[in-house]
Amino acid sequence: MTPDVPDGAVPALQTGTPGVWWLAIRPKTLPAAASSVVVGSALAWWAGGFSAGPALAALLIALLLQIGSNLANDVYDDERGADTPDRLGPTRVTQAGLLTRSQVKSGMKVVFTVALMLGLYLTWVRGWFVLVIGIVAIVSAIAYTGGPYPLGYHGLGEVFVFLFFGVTAVVGTYWVQVGHVSAAAWVMSVPVGLLITAIIVVNNLRDVEQDRAVGKRTVSVRIGVRATRVEYTACVAGAYAVHATAVLVGALPPHTLLALLSLPLAYRAAKVVWTESGKPLNGALATTGQLALAFAVLFALGLALA
Repeated sequence: MTPDVPDGAVPALQTGTPGVWWLAIRPKTLPAAASSVVVGSALAWWAGGFSAGPALAALLIALLLQIGSNLANDVYDDERGADTPDRLGPTRVTQAGLLTRSQVKSGMKVVFTVALMLGLYLTWVRGWFVLVIGIVAIVSAIAYTGGPYPLGYHGLGEVFVFLFFGVTAVVGTYWVQVGHVSAAAWVMSVPVGLLITAIIVVNNLRDVEQDRAVGKRTVSVRIGVRATRVEYTACVAGAYAVHATAVLVGALPPHTLLALLSLPLAYRAAKVVWTESGKPLNGALATTGQLALAFAVLFALGLALA
C-alpha cells in the first residue's frame, strides 16, 4: 500500500541517521495496514480458532509489507522523476538526498527478507501456499512503482491495494489461524479493502496535477477530480453498506454494527475530500487511515460483545 500520510513538520535530519529511516518508513501509514489483521483475527476468535502465534506473524508481515512498499515507492518514484522538490506529500528521503538510492533499496531488501522469514513460519503452520502468496505480495509491492510495468503508473493502484491489503490480508489472517476460510471472512475483506483503497484514492487526488505532468496515469489522472471524489465516497459508503448488509442477512451478529461509531471520522474525511485540493488533502489522508483502523477495532469489539 502506498498512501502518503502527513508526518507533520520534519526537523533537520542528518543523512543516514535513524531519524531519517523513521521518516522513510512513514509510520503513520502503518495503522491502516494493521486493520486487516485486526478484522481477520477477530473473525478467527469468533469462529473459535484464534491462534496468537500466526496472528502476531500476520500482523508483523502486514506492517513489513507496508514499510517495504513505502521504501520501494520512495526510491522508484525518484528514479522515474515523479518526485520533485515541490511535492505536496511528506518528504521523500531519496529525492531530498537524506538517503541514497542504494541505501533505500538495501533497506527495502532487508524488510522484505524479514517478512519472507516470518512467512516461512506461517508456511510451517499452514502449508506451502502461504509462501506463494507471500512472494506474490512482495513482488507486487515492488511492482507498484518499480519494474518494467509499474502498477501505480498505469491506473492499477486501487486494484493492488484492495486485493493485497484488503482481501488477501483479511482472508489470509483468518486462514492461517483457522485452517479454512468462512463466508464472514470473505465478506468482511471487502469493507476493509474499500476503506484502505480510499486512502490511495485521496493520495492520487492530491497529486493529480503533478502525476499528470510526469506521465503517471493514475485513476485520478484518467477520470478527473470530481469523479475521483465520487470514487472516494463510493469506497467509504460501500464499506459500510457491505457490512450492514452482512448483518441484515445474518452473516454477522448485530453487535458488529458498533463499527458505525466510526462514521464521524468518515464524514470528516469526506468533507475535506469534497472541499479541498492539493496539500490540505493530507488531513483527509490521515483521517482516512484512522477511519480504517477505528472501523476494524470497533468491529472486533462488537464481535467480543457478541
